Amino acid sequence: MHTRRLIKITMVIGFALPFLIVFGCEDSIGPGSDIVFPDTDVSYSQHVQPLFDQTCALSGCHNDVTRAGNLSLTSYHNLTQRPNIVVPGDPNSSLLYLRITGQIGQQMPLNRQPLNQNQQEGIRTWIEEGAEFN
Repeated sequence: MHTRRLIKITMVIGFALPFLIVFGCEDSIGPGSDIVFPDTDVSYSQHVQPLFDQTCALSGCHNDVTRAGNLSLTSYHNLTQRPNIVVPGDPNSSLLYLRITGQIGQQMPLNRQPLNQNQQEGIRTWIEEGAEFN
């Protein structure tokens, strides 16, 4: 009886495991792949925060508990709380932009695909436009 049950469990796991690997991993399609930034009028609530939610504000990274690098990206308040993380109007002085593009330190996000060109430029545009809470 015990052997039959073990065989059934093994068969179920053997059948389900490939599907879990392929469809259960966010990285298989790339982080934030469905977030597309416009060329202008970038919205924090429609573009920036959703991207952070999918790529940065995760367990073990920049969430409210882990706060990697003493930074949480779960809200506008947390993002703008520390000086120089975002310098409105000046992406080249904003540590956020410099890290996601790899201009200083290791390119963020670590251990995942970097943000694509559109997303990096979208963050740049948002900062250039004043990094508003819109």
